[in-house]
Amino acid sequence: MSTPPQPDLRKALAEALALQDVGEPAGNVTIARGTLAGRPVHAALVESRFASGAIGTREAERLGALFRVAAIERSPLVLFLDSAGAKVSEGLAALGAFRLLFRAGLDAALAGAPIAALLGRNCFGGASMLAHLAPRRLFSPATRLGMSGPAVIAAAGGMDPLDEMFRAMAEAAMSPAARTKASPANEAWTPGSDLASWLSAVLAPAGDPVAAFEARHAALAGRLGAETPAPEAVRRRDLERIYPDGYEARESAGFLEGRGRGAAGEEAFVGIVGETPLAARRAWRFAEAAWRARGPGTLRVFLDCASHATRLEEEKIVLTEYVVDMSAALAAASRRGMEVQLTILGKAGGGVYVALAAPAARVSSVHGADIQVLPGSAVAAILGESRDALPSFDNYRAAHVADEELRLGLAP
Repeated sequence: MSTPPQPDLRKALAEALALQDVGEPAGNVTIARGTLAGRPVHAALVESRFASGAIGTREAERLGALFRVAAIERSPLVLFLDSAGAKVSEGLAALGAFRLLFRAGLDAALAGAPIAALLGRNCFGGASMLAHLAPRRLFSPATRLGMSGPAVIAAAGGMDPLDEMFRAMAEAAMSPAARTKASPANEAWTPGSDLASWLSAVLAPAGDPVAAFEARHAALAGRLGAETPAPEAVRRRDLERIYPDGYEARESAGFLEGRGRGAAGEEAFVGIVGETPLAARRAWRFAEAAWRARGPGTLRVFLDCASHATRLEEEKIVLTEYVVDMSAALAAASRRGMEVQLTILGKAGGGVYVALAAPAARVSSVHGADIQVLPGSAVAAILGESRDALPSFDNYRAAHVADEELRLGLAP
């Protein structure tokens, strides 16, 4: 018995805006223009044509250019996203390209360009981060959204992604029904409904975009569980080398905060550190500190965390929103006059890296730092093969994932 075709939100969008393609497609990305109530609208369509709609260097370049136009014009932009995220097969080049793409997306959103996100079947990883640049999202009937796809979550937990119990749990955490329950900004599309009216409401000129992102941050606190332990004073050998004139640092459950004094003077710092993957509460605490930061001066960000948490309990509360919240907070600090600098102390990769690197004016990596697209287990789950050996700094610089290498005398 054949499966009936799914309702097509992509087709409904094309009809609602009378979309016309602009230029040739770039891999999985098509740029288009349309009109809404007589008003011109830009559109970026990321479709699952190759490699599950993955976004590589070609796609990122085309999308970034459109975001930059929207930022300058403050023009409405519609994103259609049916993508598994960054193109892992391209390695560091895809990660560096996504850093630049997400920076352009943040700039557009915080400049006041109205953005609407419509979602196809899959919206994972970096694609889910792009979706959360918009204030509201419209889900297709079969959409699954998450920082990690079910295959990656199953691999991390030692489970079979085809196991019926796991599939039921994943559906309960990542389905349109679960997402609309988690946030009023998520809505499920009803085939035949008035899509043009929904788009008109989402793309209407709004108030201060920075204030809107900060309000989203405050609302995210309501989904979190028990409080973490109080921060305690810590000493770190790497911080002693970075701040030869002294520092004060406090850490709790992998969230680092303090002030340091070096050759350039005194600066504030925040960080995500430790072997535990980033979960929603630590991301929220980081964002809370960044939202409080005020310039002038430097806000140094430290990173030593390989990836985000790949657990269904984190997906239930929409981990992506917390990851994007960190990025928005840093971008807002930059707009308030702070110079945001990222220093990678050890491990970094995936959406955590993108969220912290995109708003940074400069990314430095300590000699021996390990920057990767995703952890090896996640790469194996996607590509069926393990990652290559640790790249050199020249590889990082060529891929635009780091701009400067710091040698602190810590390597063995």
